[in-house]
Parts: sequence; structure tokens; C-alpha cells
Amino acid sequence: MASAPSIHVLDPSRCHLGEGPSYDPATDTAWWVDILEARLFERSLREGDSPARIHTLPFLASDVAAIDAHRQLLSAEDGLYVRTISDGSLSRLCPLEAEMAGNRSNDGRVHPSGALWIGTMSREAETGRGAIYHVAGTRVTRLYGGLTTPNGIAFSPDGATGYFVDTEEGVLRRVSLDPATGLPVAEPETHYDHSHGEGGIDGAAVDADGLIWTARFGAACLDAYSPEGERVRTVPVPVRQPTCPTFAGRNLDCLLVTSGYEGMDKAERAADPDHGRTLLVEVGVRGLLEPAFRLDA
Repeated sequence: MASAPSIHVLDPSRCHLGEGPSYDPATDTAWWVDILEARLFERSLREGDSPARIHTLPFLASDVAAIDAHRQLLSAEDGLYVRTISDGSLSRLCPLEAEMAGNRSNDGRVHPSGALWIGTMSREAETGRGAIYHVAGTRVTRLYGGLTTPNGIAFSPDGATGYFVDTEEGVLRRVSLDPATGLPVAEPETHYDHSHGEGGIDGAAVDADGLIWTARFGAACLDAYSPEGERVRTVPVPVRQPTCPTFAGRNLDCLLVTSGYEGMDKAERAADPDHGRTLLVEVGVRGLLEPAFRLDA
């Protein structure tokens, strides 16, 4: 049986809806966003460093991905943006659902090929207004529509399998992919049915052994699923609404986990002292670093 993980709050800042964490091993820096407050957080993992730097954004961003040592990709409400780290300058790479007023981006991950899968949803969580797209360079391909809250986007280590969930439906799905492009080559299948379980499956990350680690929003825990579709481990965390994990740390043996207090009233926030804070959870497994987005894919 796995020992209880060590968990600590990475930064005292609270996010209304923390999401999209990313880790840069070259600088040992964690990045994440607060979607609803249009903020980008930058926090060194070196012990004793000062609290996170907070960068105000001109849009609602949901996901941070590396491009190279000098640039990042931000998924935003009206498209994908290249951000220069040194000065924070932004340039739009391509639009995303420009015709869908009232929608925004949500969960996203970069496939080993360098292409991005990015979800969209209604800002008011209206049923069926969300979708998942594949973005290779500036080529945007709609993969799945009719979703409400697309989440759980992650990929097997070899890039041959993709995972995603509509949190409202509660069914984690898997789909066979072309490892060279990250495009589906078959129809999605049920990987794990959580439709009657507590909380909702949110963001996901895959470790070196292919376990799919997900945040369970509203249930104060992380879950790990095997490639065969079994829930093999549940790790309690000290936030009721964890949103998204990614592997971080010099040995990639910690999960950087964002959270949020969206929808919580005053009493619920009082009962959840670390609501909205970002955690480091030492789960005792070796993770994978999310690939960089390829501008020339």
C-alpha cells in the first residue's frame, strides 16, 4: 500500500478558478492561471524563494504550455497567444471559436507530437456549447462537440492514446491516436464511468508508467487510473475543489495541483481553509514533463 503523500501549499495566493499548470525544469519554475480573474502566476520551486509573481492578463486564460526557453503558449477566451517570458508581450497565434460569443477556453494539454488539444466551454456552463480542438501550428481541427465542461485531456507516454472527459457527464474516455500527429484514428471508448460518483473528474496528467492522475473537483482528492481503466489509487488533498495536476520538481515526482473557490459560499470557504490555493503533492511516482508546443507542427 502506498504511503501517505507529503502535501504542502506552494503559495498562499488564492485562485477563483486555478487551472492550466505548467512546469519549467530549466528554471525550476511553476506556472498556472486563475481563469476568472485573468491572472498568470509564476513561482520558483526553490526553497526560500519569495511568493509567486502575479501577471495581469488582458483576457481569460485557461492553460499554460511551453514553446521554448523564451516563450509560452496561453490558451485564451478568443484564441491562442504566444507570450514572451522576459517582458510579458503577447501576440495572437490563431483564433479559437471567434464566432462563439460567450465561450472561453478550458482544459488543454500538448501531445508528444507538439500539437495542442484544447477544450472550450460556455462561460455560464451552458449544456452542449463546449468542444475539443486539435491545434498543430496554426491549423485548428474540431475533434469533438456537444460537450459542456471538457476536461481530463492527457496522453499516454507513447502518444498512441488520448484521454478526455466531459465533467458534467462524468465518463473518462480514451481514444486511439496517431502518435505522429495526435489526431484520433478511432472513435472514443469509455475508460472509467464516474457518472454516479462524488465530485467530478477535472484535469489530468499521465505518469511514466501510464497511470492517469486526475483532480476530482468537489471531492477533495486526486485519483489514479490504470491504462486498463481501473481506479487504482485515491489521494486526499486539503482543498475541496482541486482542478488540474501536472508533474513538477527536479525529479518530476510531485504533482503541482491547482484549485478554485468558484461557486463556494462564505461558509463553504470557511470550512475549506486552503480553498483556491496551489499545492505540491509528493505522490511517490515518476512523472512525465508535458511536451513543448511546436509552432511549426
